Amino acid sequence: MGTRKPTRLLVIGGVAGGATAAARARRISETAQITLLERGPYVSYANCGLPYFLSGDIRKRSALLLQTPEGFDSRYGVKVLVNTEALEIDRAGTRVRIRNTEGESWLEYDALILAQGGLPSSPPLPGVDSPHVFRLWTVPDMDRIQAYLEAEKPASAVIAGGGFIGLEMAEAFARRGIAVTVVEMLPRVMAGMDPEFGGLIAGRLAAHGVTVLTGAGLKAVLPASREVELADGRRLPAALVLLSVGVRPELELAKAAGLAMGEAGGLRVDAHLRTSDPRIWAAGDMNEIVHKISGRKVRVPLAGPANRQGRIAASNALGLPMRYNGALGSSVVKVFDATAASTGLSEAAAREAGFDPGAAFVVRDHHASYYPGARDLALKLVYDRRTRRLLGGQAFGEEGVEKRIDALAAALQGRLTLEDLAELDLTYAPPYSSANDPLNVAAFVGLNDLSGFSPLITAARLREELAGGQPPLVVDVRNLNEYEASHLRGALHLPLDELRFRLEEVPRDRSLVVHCRSGYRSHLALRILKQNGFQQVRNLTGGYIAAQAFGFIGE
Repeated sequence: MGTRKPTRLLVIGGVAGGATAAARARRISETAQITLLERGPYVSYANCGLPYFLSGDIRKRSALLLQTPEGFDSRYGVKVLVNTEALEIDRAGTRVRIRNTEGESWLEYDALILAQGGLPSSPPLPGVDSPHVFRLWTVPDMDRIQAYLEAEKPASAVIAGGGFIGLEMAEAFARRGIAVTVVEMLPRVMAGMDPEFGGLIAGRLAAHGVTVLTGAGLKAVLPASREVELADGRRLPAALVLLSVGVRPELELAKAAGLAMGEAGGLRVDAHLRTSDPRIWAAGDMNEIVHKISGRKVRVPLAGPANRQGRIAASNALGLPMRYNGALGSSVVKVFDATAASTGLSEAAAREAGFDPGAAFVVRDHHASYYPGARDLALKLVYDRRTRRLLGGQAFGEEGVEKRIDALAAALQGRLTLEDLAELDLTYAPPYSSANDPLNVAAFVGLNDLSGFSPLITAARLREELAGGQPPLVVDVRNLNEYEASHLRGALHLPLDELRFRLEEVPRDRSLVVHCRSGYRSHLALRILKQNGFQQVRNLTGGYIAAQAFGFIGE
């Protein structure tokens, strides 16, 4: 009897999903023949760390290079071919045509994993091919930007796009003394988060000298004058231009091979990450996957899901069954001295997915207020009003942001409700939190909303109602100095501590919306009003902080 041939596993694409898949495959099988193809010169590098090298936070370029072809071979016994492009998949012949410096050839496979990721979108605008226009996706991209910064020392930079890379690079350039403008076509930066958080992020950028222009599209790059022209005709100085306007999945090879595409514009895979070909699996940004909350097919171009998919794809390709059940889209971004993070569905996304979402927005000290160094933590919970199930969460602040969002990600994984969150037994000591953590408090606020004990209204809904035919009366219960500094147009000012004695000033024939700075004092005011016969009263969740972040203009 002959011996069984080792499985020939071919992985196309390195970095996150592909490198993880190759390493996982070796841990499963010592006899498999594993080959990894990478079109670029680096097989495994920390692409999420590229902006932090340009900012100077990461000082050694070598720290970004996680593995070399030689290292992969010596540690994992994986043959790595860099600077090698996959040109064609012959599915019937189970082989791939490749091209590198040695010419073209065919590689045969028993199992194939596609992990080609995505590519930065490039708008077809005049001037985008100029030498001072850059994208940031690979180590060579980073090297080109670094060389330009050192040689040309640009005084101004325009970043097209206010997503993760755009925000990280705004900080990197600003820290190098460059005047930075972020131009975002959508109404806010970090458009995947709700408007309040886009406002908070934009405010923090402005506080560090970064100009943010939203609702503004790029029309052209003007190389001669070192400017950009916006769609509305404005011109901005731009000695350096960074395009960061989105990521598209790299699907040309898969489409040419006839693999099925999905409804969200990515490669269609099943729960085992198998494509429409039974010998081909896929991992990473090119896939469309299931969102764990909405149940819809989505694309989630993030490193965490890509790494996990690489591990699972390799397991299934080598006969070790594993399921991939989708992602929450959990993400975090550094904004100078602040952090913004989210998980699950935003309020807007929950509504679009067919839920009846409620939202509780609280602003609390990130640890006990009496312990030195307490900082504001803005936290928003999104929940289903019918089932009380948590749907998502967002947060912004200088401390304690990511740990709350990580806890909410675990809560979403466990399908917890507001009652569950209210009962979470979280760690407490004054330097770290409060006896009732902001997560607990946000759940209390949501439960009070659903029970009718303290009904909420969001800043978005308030804006709509104020523009309607029968607008509510806004009652500002902050102190006089807060009110005089800035307030909502038309608000009735009744400080909380005077409210019980001035109830006759509050009309009983109008719907009321009460607010304070963050929502707690107005909750007390609402309870006073309700117990004195005022029934149409709602609390502006997040208070004046949420209103300002949403875009209300005070007087």
